[in-house]
Amino acid sequence: MVYQIENKHLWSIVLAGGEGERLRPFVQRWLGVHKPKQYCTFIGSRSMFQHTVDRADLLSSPYQRVTVIPKSHYREALAQLVDRDAGELVVQPENRDTAAGIFLPLTHIRFRDPQAPVVIYPSDHFIYPEERFVRVVEGAVRAVDLMSRYLILLAAAPDRIEPEYGWIEPGSSLGCIGEHGLHKVEVFVEKPSANLARQMMLKRGLWNTLILTAKVETLWAMGWQCFPEMMQLFEQYGGAIGTSEEASVREMVYQKMPSRNFSSHLLQRLPHGVVAMEMTSVHWCDWGRPQRIVETLQHIGKVPAFPLEHAIAV
Repeated sequence: MVYQIENKHLWSIVLAGGEGERLRPFVQRWLGVHKPKQYCTFIGSRSMFQHTVDRADLLSSPYQRVTVIPKSHYREALAQLVDRDAGELVVQPENRDTAAGIFLPLTHIRFRDPQAPVVIYPSDHFIYPEERFVRVVEGAVRAVDLMSRYLILLAAAPDRIEPEYGWIEPGSSLGCIGEHGLHKVEVFVEKPSANLARQMMLKRGLWNTLILTAKVETLWAMGWQCFPEMMQLFEQYGGAIGTSEEASVREMVYQKMPSRNFSSHLLQRLPHGVVAMEMTSVHWCDWGRPQRIVETLQHIGKVPAFPLEHAIAV
């Protein structure tokens, strides 16, 4: 699969900071040690992290890719990038939840190209087939060019009642990009009860994938609306990027950095600033449980790279 990069201003952010705690018992049975799930190779010869990086590099230059990791992942991330351009690796001094995980690399991109569009990719989600997915993201980037004041969020059609996911109640239609419908968002619900998830499904609700694209300054303005105390710290840090003080200022601001969740503290507060783009013919799954991994691979007819007995809870 070879793409010509048409939007030379497009940047990508790869989120690789999760610890994979829910899969820890399974991974330890399988590998003998714990490894965060994004660095595991569940199928084929590439880890979830490597799949994510390769997908990102099909649409934007690897020199315009910023990956955010915690200190403890540095050696593993470098090892998995050894045959790829590493792009820019930004190390979080501490885990301050998903909002800081997104706005830290965004600060680096804003320093270089504040008018750029950016795509944000979590690295611990399973996506199949990749070629189809890349075309969907390509369409979402085109949508941002048409609706630059909005954040375009990819959404997946649910096939079950899932309380562990974030849900979207879509509003009126805004048309289509190709065959992918665009909808206003009425409300976000993060990890609802089983009963509420059932109601959301009856309302044709969608799953929030946290794969999104927007203009850098649009995201920056949303951050200021929702958590100004955090954005003030990132403004301070942005002034140190590219100087000898960068690392020390990053450490200093993280000592004061509040923990904020991007879905709960931004998306839920600003639903009318978000457009949901429904993915079609793309299988998306947040592999938070071993059973989901096995079910997904059986569904698409792929052979797992792990013994099935290790995926069965003891």
